[in-house]
Amino acid sequence: MPTNKSILSNLKTDLPAGIVVFLVALPLCLGIALASGAPFFSGMIAGIVGGLVVASISNSQLSVSGPAAGLAAIVLVSIQQLGSFNIFLLAVVLAGVIQVVLGFLKAGSISNYFPSNVIKGMLTAIGILIILKQIPHAFGYDADIEGNLDFMQANGENTFTALLHPLQHINAGAMLISVVALAILILWEKPFIKNKIGFIPGGLVAVIVSIAINEIFLQTNSSLAIIEKSHMVNVPIANSFNDFLGFFTFPDFTQITNVQVLTIAATIAIVASIETLLSIEAVDNIDPRKRITSTNLELKAQGIGNIISGLIGGLPITSVIVRSSANVNAKAETKLSAMFHGFLLLICVALIPTLLNKIPLAALAAILLTVGYKLTKISIYKEMFKNGKHQWIPFIVTVVVIVFTDLLKGVGVGLAVSVFFILKGNLKNAYFFHKEDYHEGDKINIQLAEEVSFLNKASIKQTLAHLPENSIVTIDASKTTYIDFDVLELVRNFKETQSKERNISVLFTGFKEVYNIENDTHVQTIHNSK
Repeated sequence: MPTNKSILSNLKTDLPAGIVVFLVALPLCLGIALASGAPFFSGMIAGIVGGLVVASISNSQLSVSGPAAGLAAIVLVSIQQLGSFNIFLLAVVLAGVIQVVLGFLKAGSISNYFPSNVIKGMLTAIGILIILKQIPHAFGYDADIEGNLDFMQANGENTFTALLHPLQHINAGAMLISVVALAILILWEKPFIKNKIGFIPGGLVAVIVSIAINEIFLQTNSSLAIIEKSHMVNVPIANSFNDFLGFFTFPDFTQITNVQVLTIAATIAIVASIETLLSIEAVDNIDPRKRITSTNLELKAQGIGNIISGLIGGLPITSVIVRSSANVNAKAETKLSAMFHGFLLLICVALIPTLLNKIPLAALAAILLTVGYKLTKISIYKEMFKNGKHQWIPFIVTVVVIVFTDLLKGVGVGLAVSVFFILKGNLKNAYFFHKEDYHEGDKINIQLAEEVSFLNKASIKQTLAHLPENSIVTIDASKTTYIDFDVLELVRNFKETQSKERNISVLFTGFKEVYNIENDTHVQTIHNSK
């Protein structure tokens, strides 16, 4: 958890990032509620709780939680089966309890076994899907709900057939607004703007300009004016404080012995936990500082969040990669940005819903298009292909399956392919990992075996995490013939970032040129004599 000093020192980056995440989260919260067959406000509650509650408990500095599109189908079917949204809320509360128990049982450790090629494939696929899904919104064709990333859409279309309709139903006003907003976002990354007024979020400027353009169109009775509510943000408006309180609904605890409720609760807990762990691993992967999140604490945080969300009428919560990616791209440094986004959702929904409803979806589509582009840049593909077939085949498989099915199926197939290559590699040589006893002066020698596969990542990660502060550590790869890319990335990140925070000196020796790790030439190779 960051100190007060570090939080205050990062205000200038975290607050603008929180605004950007708020703008991304707003339509997603509403869209996912619509797709779930739940009240609009239930999506907003989930977003608020995800920002204010989950972020405050979690030690992830960049993850953003809220309602997830991956759960929308489960929620829709569950409400229909139970016959009441109030009964469904009880299932959400119980799902939260299960997640807290899973956290105490240390179930979060399974995230150590998600290979980076699959995680990068997931991020890349989501980037592709964001772009494909937002193109129709940018043209003013809003038949598909915001936040839906599944290949098959609720309206019977799929991701690719839906791209044909915008060309037949172009909304000139929406297209103009999306182009202007996109131009602002691109210009905002240029040094001549970034260095002068970069502290103002480009996403906020794009939204304000978009509102102004549409208001001018409305005042001048222009044919370009966006009038239909389906093309705008649609936040519920309360006419009084009592009306606002009426948006909150509460679980029906009389159904606590209903077997169907318990089954749905277990389903939500398992799916939400898997999505959260995948998202957390992905966020840690794209964190510039390579900080490591406690996944067991994350499950507890998500569980507490779901308990509170269910108690006051909200949808189930998970860590969500789209919002988290937007947070990273907005240069957030600490969890303050996620908490600020939750605060903004609460304040704006309570006080200025009318203003929010003036935001064109086309402007928000432009923001999401930039997020999608940063997740699926050409450089990512080049990097994966450079790392060999053991890396790029599972990567490509993960990308393709996610794009043509959904997140969980794609990750599942990608994991299966990755495990195949891992097992194939481990048929050749046995693996051992040896750590010398600590010597006088806290000098530690870690000697890698002949074959170091992804299966060894968890134990190496654990060893590095428990090294004493102010120690001198030599990682010796002189006996290795093969080191998995994930392990190389792990030790490299440890030396570059994590070790410095604990004042640990890390020395490399014996690493082959192909590993792209620079050896410390003054280190003598220490062979184990035991």
